[in-house]
Amino acid sequence: MTSTTNTPPVVIPASSNNIVISPLQRGNPVLECIRNVGKEFGDIVADYQVGRTTGVLFLSLKYHRLHPEYIHTRIEKLGISYNLRILLILCDISEHREPVRELTKACLINNITVMVAFSFDEVGQYLTTYKQFEFKPPDLIKERTEKDYHSILRTTLTTISKVNKTDVETLRTSFGSFANISRATADQLQNLPGFGQVKVKNIKNTFEKPFRNQATSSLSLMGSQSKSSTMATGSTEHRPREVSPVWDIESDKADLPTEEEELRLAPRHGSTDAFDIELDLN
Repeated sequence: MTSTTNTPPVVIPASSNNIVISPLQRGNPVLECIRNVGKEFGDIVADYQVGRTTGVLFLSLKYHRLHPEYIHTRIEKLGISYNLRILLILCDISEHREPVRELTKACLINNITVMVAFSFDEVGQYLTTYKQFEFKPPDLIKERTEKDYHSILRTTLTTISKVNKTDVETLRTSFGSFANISRATADQLQNLPGFGQVKVKNIKNTFEKPFRNQATSSLSLMGSQSKSSTMATGSTEHRPREVSPVWDIESDKADLPTEEEELRLAPRHGSTDAFDIELDLN
């Protein structure tokens, strides 16, 4: 669904603070909701150019319900323009889940990011934010890894269920160090403000309960026992064979009957009761 023919070049705005708007968007109520940045119209393939490498297509689901082919045509015309390609969807209908799902599938195929808004003001806020953050570093959305003692203590203790940052500060001021907190008794913890029985129980279990519980230990013990029994059984089953006796051909010959004995033991036809079968060959 991509095409590179007749793709207009990226328009450089008159001011670096301006959003370039396609003439197709004239009369759109979204324009009145774009604030704190400049606006200018230009011949662009997207609806809004909020950066030299960022283009935005706008779609109202109410319009999409009447003209479902429109957005696919726009995506095809977009081609490979812009590094960051955004489809900004306005959910102005009640049953919006299925259309959004189908649009998301189409955008995944065409390397387009989907953003969903529920009012014109929200659409304008998105466009304004994209423009204002065009040259901002990604530090604001990066995870902050603080390495000081208090931050590490807070991060560690808040992993315990029901323990929040306020509780961590209470523990730090009351006991001073992580070691003292781990050695605190249940009575000492219950005397602190905001520490109930459930929270105290979670803290004590964290510091005192073994990492390997009884079920895990019993399974490991059963596995080792079965392994040892298997090894013992294998050792009994794989005993060395007894040595076979030496074969003596002369002794075997001595046990064979002589010719006279064979003649004497052979059956005689005259003395046996044989069945005579007469065949009618005629």
